Amino acid sequence: MHVLFIIDPLPLLKAYKDTSVAMMRALIKRGHSISVAHQGDLFIETGRVFVRSRSIQIEENANLHGNAWWAYTSEGNEFPLVHFDATIMRKDPPFDMEYVYSTHLLEYAGQQGAKVFNSGAAIRNHPEKLSITEFSAFTAPTLVTRDMSRIRQFHAQHQDIVVKPLDGMGGSGVFRVLQNEANLNAILELLTQEGNRTIMAQRFIPEITNGDKRILLIDGAPIPYALARIPLAGETRGNLAAGGRGVAQKLTDRDLQIAQAIAPVLRQRGLLLVGLDVIGDYVTEINVTSPTCFVEITEQTGFDVAAHFAQALEKAVLSA
Repeated sequence: MHVLFIIDPLPLLKAYKDTSVAMMRALIKRGHSISVAHQGDLFIETGRVFVRSRSIQIEENANLHGNAWWAYTSEGNEFPLVHFDATIMRKDPPFDMEYVYSTHLLEYAGQQGAKVFNSGAAIRNHPEKLSITEFSAFTAPTLVTRDMSRIRQFHAQHQDIVVKPLDGMGGSGVFRVLQNEANLNAILELLTQEGNRTIMAQRFIPEITNGDKRILLIDGAPIPYALARIPLAGETRGNLAAGGRGVAQKLTDRDLQIAQAIAPVLRQRGLLLVGLDVIGDYVTEINVTSPTCFVEITEQTGFDVAAHFAQALEKAVLSA
């Protein structure tokens, strides 16, 4: 196959631990060729979706800690997206309007015959924090609103809550609000922009001390290991970007219950790869843009997540 990755600039990636790079290497190992493009390289002309892309090669013994872990093997060329056997959308957030426009272009390309994973419509229709509300049987008490008085009532009821923006990533903008928080009003004014931006409030889940687990779903089934992102002492965010420590663990019975209930639903909607964030018994986020943690799980368990993904992609392309 010829696989296109829509991705952030290659020099910005930490190749030694980057999931997208691990995907590329697994695909190359299986005999496939790789091209890369940026979000801004997508365009529509005469009603067709095109992309300007460059093909790359990654040597098996490439120094993934260096700045030249890849080599371009072509100059920039313009192709209709249907030229590629598969397109993988791996642009990191922020999920801004440019990202939304890209999902529309990817959706149009899919209508023209391109095979896109995750599909443009599926990414757009599953906002990563908000989409957990569809699966309320597996969530802690959750409120989504921009009404500050309603959030204060929620806080009075549960006394220990977490509030966060719907478009944050890496733990950015997440606040824990204890029972006697003197700065509650200031926090809510900041996050809601004086009642003009919708946010999420959730009852605090004390099991965060054991880690915020990333459960990977590939082609409608869970990988048998999760990566528990364990917070620093005194911290309530387990995100690796916030200093959390990643520890691979076998899925618990509850993890499997959550994953097996959610995975088939999302796969049917065009989501080949999903990352569930689970704290204790509750799912807190459903990641669909660019789920990570392939490398950490593989290194700690020996389960080759990227190879598993490559095989799933081959299967998905054949059945699409």
